[in-house]
Amino acid sequence: MDYPDCLSSFSPVVRDWFLENVGMPSEPQARGWPEIALERNVLICAPTGSGKTFSAFLKCLDRIYSDKTPGTKNTGIRIVYVSPLKALNNDIYRNLELPVMGIRQKAHAMGINLPDIDIAVRTGDTTQKERARMLKNPPDILITTPESLFIMLTAASSKSSSPKWNISS
Repeated sequence: MDYPDCLSSFSPVVRDWFLENVGMPSEPQARGWPEIALERNVLICAPTGSGKTFSAFLKCLDRIYSDKTPGTKNTGIRIVYVSPLKALNNDIYRNLELPVMGIRQKAHAMGINLPDIDIAVRTGDTTQKERARMLKNPPDILITTPESLFIMLTAASSKSSSPKWNISS
């Protein structure tokens, strides 16, 4: 299958899922992915609906799939998405569920065993039980508000000797 150069750093399963389900990359994606793959800092400015969020998240998903061993527990959060709006956080969560499920189905069809990717939303509405679960078993991707992030980073339970809230690069 022919594909644009900007997809060359992706694993075959993620690349093929994208081409089959989304199509050709948008300009923000085509310009952003090579820079993200080189681990450079990237600021993407483009109109709503142009694929900015997916520009960052798809490469991050690909990295988690390649770095994480199937069946292993997380030792820390890999990606933090911060938005001032709880409603946007829930939209981001739903928008991430689709590619994660689709990539998993594509991998299964290709005979590839991928690790699970755990995504969680933490806002002021998150229950104490769910917050405790996140401390014990941190998600790969945390979607949160600035206020909740501040609380997590400054709370005494987050500063314990446990490495669970270490945010890895």
